[in-house]
Amino acid sequence: MTQTTPTCLWNDSAAVGELTASIEDGAVGATCNPVIVLEVLAKEMHLWRDRIGQLIREMPAATESQIAWKVVEEMSVKGAELLRPVFDRHHGKNGRLSIQTDPRFYRNTEAIVAQALRFSALAPNMIVKIPVTEAGIPAIEEATYRGVSINATVCFTLPQCIAVAEALERGLKRREREGLDISRMGPVCTIMVGRLDDWLKVAAEKENITTDPGYLEWAGVAVFKKTYRIFRQRGYRVRLLSAAFRNHMHWSEFIGGDVVISPPYRWQQRYNASDVEIVSRIDTPVDEKIVRELEKKFIDFRRANSEDGISVQDFDSFGSTLRTLRQFIAACHELEALIRNFMLPNPG
Repeated sequence: MTQTTPTCLWNDSAAVGELTASIEDGAVGATCNPVIVLEVLAKEMHLWRDRIGQLIREMPAATESQIAWKVVEEMSVKGAELLRPVFDRHHGKNGRLSIQTDPRFYRNTEAIVAQALRFSALAPNMIVKIPVTEAGIPAIEEATYRGVSINATVCFTLPQCIAVAEALERGLKRREREGLDISRMGPVCTIMVGRLDDWLKVAAEKENITTDPGYLEWAGVAVFKKTYRIFRQRGYRVRLLSAAFRNHMHWSEFIGGDVVISPPYRWQQRYNASDVEIVSRIDTPVDEKIVRELEKKFIDFRRANSEDGISVQDFDSFGSTLRTLRQFIAACHELEALIRNFMLPNPG
């Protein structure tokens, strides 16, 4: 795929071993956030144990939260260093390390922007994740205007993607009017395709909806393909990114598009070992029968797949958003608890 199509691979991890191998397989980007940091520390604690202890000594007045975010920053910088040659070769479009703003800021535009500016300055090839919440949309515009390359996250629906694209355009145009450079900016808009599927499965259980279970695997794919078609028609200067993998279609159905595929490393290994044919499917529409069935039975699919299905004011209350923010915030607390164990070891 990375050799024969315009579709790009980003690695959904900043673990040194996994990212190094993924780059060898053609990956041109990677991700770091509290969830991923926890996973990396579980795999590579031997690389971080001494450094965490050193940070605690170097920052004697710091809270466990401050130490935890320092680890996030340093892990992201290490990933960015590995990707720097790709960044230079691609002139900013790829080769970026995606670092996530604190999900607990999801209601605070000013806090999101301030952290985005800090994170963007950590390395030339940082791209900063901002959640697609009511407060996140103006943060995306302002951070873009301030020169930050954005990865819009906590995003599952067409209305969210349109709001992101329009906010990015406003930010880019503000820079252009002031003669500020945008040539090396590389924004992306993530659709967490598997998390939309997950939410509809929850809705089916809660609302006693019976449908072909295979149809529910197509919901995120359908939204992604429709969004991609609209983005091309309107010429938005942002690429779509597929994340939250649940099946091979979250990769295979998007091959051929000028998009980013960002699976965890274990999924990359699975794909490399698969017999799925590497052919362009991005312009092959999802079966209309499946789309009609999903629209008929699931109000949240209708909302997700319609441009005016969700208002910006309602982004925060969408089921997938609530579930994802809760998980991301819980990961922050879990990472802080891990740091607490270093700061205050259990005496037994």
